[in-house]
Amino acid sequence: MKKLLSMVTAAALAIPAAVITPPAYVNADNPAIQTIYSTDPAPMVYGDTVYLYTGRDADNSDNYHMPDWHCYSSQDMQNWTDHGMILSWDSFSWGKQDSAWAAQCIERNGKFYYYVTLENKSGGGRGIGVAVADSPTGPFKDALGKPLCGPDWAYIDPTVFIDDDGQAWLMFGNPTCYYVKLKEDMVTLDGEIKHFDMNKDTFGPSSKQSSYGEGPWFYKRGDLYYLVFAAFYGNDGGESLGYSTAPSPTGPWTYRGQVMRPHNCFTNHPGVIDYKGHSYLFYHDASLPGGGTFDRSVCIDEFTYGADGSIPTISPSKTGPKQLKSVDPFKRVEGETICFSKGVKTENCSNGGLDLANIEDGDYVKVSGVDFGSGAEKFTANIASATDGGNIEIYLDSLSGKKIGTCSVPATGGWQDWKEVSCDVSGASGEHDLFFKYTGGSGYLFNVDWWTFGDDEETPQTTTSPAPSGDSGDYLLSCSFESGDDGWEGRAGASVAVSSKASLTGSKSLCCSDRSSEWQGATYKLGSSFRAGESYSFSANVMYDEGSADSQLFHFTMQYDLDGTTKYDKIASASPMKGKWSQLANPSFRIPSGAENVYIYVETDKGSTSFYVDDVKIAAAGTEIEGAVGGQFILG
Repeated sequence: MKKLLSMVTAAALAIPAAVITPPAYVNADNPAIQTIYSTDPAPMVYGDTVYLYTGRDADNSDNYHMPDWHCYSSQDMQNWTDHGMILSWDSFSWGKQDSAWAAQCIERNGKFYYYVTLENKSGGGRGIGVAVADSPTGPFKDALGKPLCGPDWAYIDPTVFIDDDGQAWLMFGNPTCYYVKLKEDMVTLDGEIKHFDMNKDTFGPSSKQSSYGEGPWFYKRGDLYYLVFAAFYGNDGGESLGYSTAPSPTGPWTYRGQVMRPHNCFTNHPGVIDYKGHSYLFYHDASLPGGGTFDRSVCIDEFTYGADGSIPTISPSKTGPKQLKSVDPFKRVEGETICFSKGVKTENCSNGGLDLANIEDGDYVKVSGVDFGSGAEKFTANIASATDGGNIEIYLDSLSGKKIGTCSVPATGGWQDWKEVSCDVSGASGEHDLFFKYTGGSGYLFNVDWWTFGDDEETPQTTTSPAPSGDSGDYLLSCSFESGDDGWEGRAGASVAVSSKASLTGSKSLCCSDRSSEWQGATYKLGSSFRAGESYSFSANVMYDEGSADSQLFHFTMQYDLDGTTKYDKIASASPMKGKWSQLANPSFRIPSGAENVYIYVETDKGSTSFYVDDVKIAAAGTEIEGAVGGQFILG
């Protein structure tokens, strides 16, 4: 979290830099993020995925210069997929430059609300703002055009929680902890802002009124409410983490002890979750090269609650938590899925998502717990290079471990001009940590979009792993909309949003609304793994529940550019009965040779009815994809 420079804080910042010198940088798995200096972790469990939201310290900072917020996801707690910058200080018209401080995200009714700290550029102090999105990875937009709370110099570090009765609570503040109810819309205060009684019994002993400093994290476990916070104890010289518990959100709070002592960074900020039967503490330190009070990095450690609900005092580790499941290398893995790395950065990719960039000689990426099963024979990566390229050297278990192959990367003519390259590999079987070492000449070598392993006959091109929306079997694309919009967008002015009102499977679908013409619908851009001239099995399921019960003809359509002209082909069509799901499927549809900028979308033959889409899948040609049965008007 960013700091209010109280007398205690100012005195602590006078500590010589040598006191917070970071430890050596040796193949550790903490910090969890290495491509930026990341701060103020805010984990959120949604579906079967952990989303990690962080702030960012600008490189080589001499103060708290924090320009934006970022998002990562994981299903194994070791490998994190980078989703890039999701919001910045200038996303808020009232925000002051580089004041993007601590924030937290929460889901309600299919929308994601991101509560942030910003300094008000017109003066008066800091404010709590709120942005909203239809997906956990954004895009987020300012929901109010003004602060939800503030401005006030004490208003920082929001934490948000929805109780079992549906009541939402917002807490924040330095050096006092404030609280206020939120209405169900999550962007309106429900009552006045109040504050807790700050004393040694409620929030710990200190030379101040209590040890509480800032950075509250509010949650409930069983019947007990927890408030974990950054704390000041005596002459510690920096922030500890402490915690208190209560029988209700408003108290009375009872101080329970220290969660983490100060280590190598003046500030700290907690985030606590339970995930797949395990409990985790997220925090930040200064252990990356160049790290310090103003260049921090997010870390994660697992812990176990006591029988009485107590949290132990947790010592920071370099290994991080135990991996929960292995990575399948025979599915497509995004290049920006990383356990640990050195030197590399990420950037927006023309194929969608991010790619691995700024790669120089000697840089590397580690992917933890990769299960090769009985073995792999070929490695394929999608790369781009505006220079002379280089090599991807592939090792097992360490950079000095068994070398299983070297893939030569040529020049492609541009940093976003993508080409697939392959090489033979040998000796890869069983489960190993996988290391990619990048070698070549001086300067930047190449970018990496994705990679996969396979056999000599065919290198599989299947779904990304880890996938934020869950396991999708052997499908090349699988969109269930359980964890977000899965990259779908409104076409030609239509709107799309995840909805829990209707679903074919699971609990959610994608609702397409705000249509005024038949060609407005829901659309998705196919990436480079879908090749022009090849055939695939396509399936989507649709349903409408408004307007006339007369037959509505739906089309599953492909849009693409060919020879300078935009063309449209119907993949499949169907006439659903009102209120019934119907499948649009074609087991062998060929993407025309030479097609570029390929999109798939769902539209209607006429009218502007809102509709739902669910379980969109693409598989190898000839695959019979299961979908909705019946529910159609049979014409003729």
